[in-house]
Amino acid sequence: MKIKHFAFVILITLSISCAQQQIQQTNWLIEMKLTSAAFANNGAIPSEYTCDGNDLSPPLSISDVPSNAKSLALISDDPDAPVGTWDHWVVFNIPPTTKEIPKGTEPKGTAGKNSWGRTGYGGPCPPSGTHRYFFKLYALDTILNLQEGSAKKDIESAMQGHIIAQTQLVGLYKRK
Repeated sequence: MKIKHFAFVILITLSISCAQQQIQQTNWLIEMKLTSAAFANNGAIPSEYTCDGNDLSPPLSISDVPSNAKSLALISDDPDAPVGTWDHWVVFNIPPTTKEIPKGTEPKGTAGKNSWGRTGYGGPCPPSGTHRYFFKLYALDTILNLQEGSAKKDIESAMQGHIIAQTQLVGLYKRK
């Protein structure tokens, strides 16, 4: 009788463990997405969104944010800049319910400082060649306790251990 009871407990434990693993795997199948109506991933960024045009921020669409996210962070940078990675746009504490960032607007949230030493969007302006511009979106399980104008390195440090999902959109730009 004790062996049957023990076997039953083992069977129930294994069943619960498998169910939990299946739930975790299902959560990983739903990936947060960041897209733009202005350019495809790894596609050319139109000049309207650069220093050669109106220097407007591109329209962005956000979907599949995890339900337990407390905030979002958006970082756009150029790792191909000759002086090292150049930060174009840094915004954190964006409400996780944000679905769209319309063209030419800043999302609700807290603006961080870009490499020009100011807040807000600064579009692509490569000195030569084709550069990659990474628009990175992070879902966080917290609201960051940082001031407006914080540097990207401080935001990335504060995000450590709080990222529950992330995605990116890459655009390319070469000046004519």
